[in-house]
Formats: sequence, structure tokens, C-alpha cells
Amino acid sequence: MIKIGDFSKLSLVSVKTLRYYDEMGLLSPIETDRSTGYRYYSLDQLPRLNRILALKDLGFSLEQIAQALENGISLEQLRGMLRLKQAEQQQRVQDEQERLLRVEARLRQIEMEGSVSKYDVVIKKLEAQKVASVWKIIGQPQDVGMMFGELFGYLGRKGIRPLGPPWGIWHDHEYKEKDLDAEVAVPVAQSFPAGDGVQPGELPAIPAAACTIHQGPYEDFSNAYTAIAEWITANGYRMVGPYREIYLRGPGPGPLDPNSYVTEIQIPVEKA
Repeated sequence: MIKIGDFSKLSLVSVKTLRYYDEMGLLSPIETDRSTGYRYYSLDQLPRLNRILALKDLGFSLEQIAQALENGISLEQLRGMLRLKQAEQQQRVQDEQERLLRVEARLRQIEMEGSVSKYDVVIKKLEAQKVASVWKIIGQPQDVGMMFGELFGYLGRKGIRPLGPPWGIWHDHEYKEKDLDAEVAVPVAQSFPAGDGVQPGELPAIPAAACTIHQGPYEDFSNAYTAIAEWITANGYRMVGPYREIYLRGPGPGPLDPNSYVTEIQIPVEKA
């Protein structure tokens, strides 16, 4: 028998870790002194300890290791565990590489402009949302105001209360000065009949959207769109669908300074 301190020196595993492995049921001493509580180990336990360390080094949790050692593990099971771990590590490496690209892109932007952009862009996963909407061709962006009037007027008459802030969705695939393919929508919970140009529907889920926050008048949106477009290109993405504007704070029943408007811009993207 070997005292825990000596076993620790032989295995290069701390006494604290050996005690923890004992608590986890991973590696119990062959004998424990009843009067002192001192733990004793055997050289025959070194292969099991090495297997624990090897699996831990591969990224397996102690819970996974305990289950594998308790139930025994076949060659095919080990192969499957390793393939799963390989896929996890590859995804982690990919995530870190993409993070590195974002860091490099931010550095280039600072070096070129000599300042930090006020528009921070993040990638979000957007869930599907049940909505009431009005969709039509309009002459200019400002005409969405009339569309919202139609939408809220109809919902008010039907006694339907929106669940959150409204959206503007722009379906054109390129910049246009007129005949804009526009949709306005609000999230709703209940079903309702279509009427007066208002339709029940669902905004589809978006796996990845580049999103930024614009604070200020709608007339200044071009600055936000320029910043988000540059970020998308610099970070190896491309736009793949209609872009959305969520009017988190905007015109309402009472007066409100346009400088206090808050809008989130969301552009669906995928890796280029």
C-alpha cells in the first residue's frame, strides 16, 4: 500500500485532486484508516488513474468519465465518444477563428477611421413570430407611416392588442428610390380574420442576422446601414433576405424628440 502523499508524487496528481476523484467515485483508495481517515493506494491503480487523466485531457467531463469507467466501454463506444468530441472541438475552433476575424475587422476599422464606430454589430438568431401585417408597394420610405395607421386602426377596431414594438420589413433586393416593396407588422397572440389590407401571418425564423442599434432620427438611418454593411463584408458574411427595422422607441400619441428614437436594424446573413 502507498500513502496518498506518495501516490500523489508518483502520479503527479495533487492530493486534493485524488480526494476529489474519490468523492466522485472515479478512483477510491484500496484502504482508508478508520481512526485517522488516511487514504492508501496501490500501484495497480495507476493505469486507471492514467485513463482518467487521458480522457480528461481529451475534453470529457468527470461525469462522462465516471459513467464510462463504471459501465465499461467498448472500442465502438470509445470511437463514438471520440468522434463526438472531435466534432465539438472542430466547432469550437471554428467559433474561435470567426471571433478572431471579428477582432481583426474591428482593428482595421479603427485604423482606417481613427475612431470607434458608434454602431456595434452582433449576430443573433431570430425566432419565428406570429404577426399582423400590411404589405404593399409604396412611393417612399415615409409612407410606412400610413401603413402603420391602417394596421393599428384595424387592430383597434377588432380589439387586438400588439404584444411588442412594430417592425418595418423591406423586401427589395437592391436599393430603390421609389416603388418600394414594404411590409409593416406587429407581434400578436390571437388569431383574427384578414380585412382592410391587414393579414395574419408569421415572420419566419432567421438562423443568423447581423443586428445593430440606431439611436436618433430615421433620416440618419443611412449611417447605420453603411456601418452594418461594412461589418457584414469585413467579417465574411453576405446578406440573404429582407432586412427588418424594429422601432423600439418612436413616434406615438405624445410629442417625442426624434433624437431619442431607438431602432434595431436586423439583416439576415450567411457566411460568404
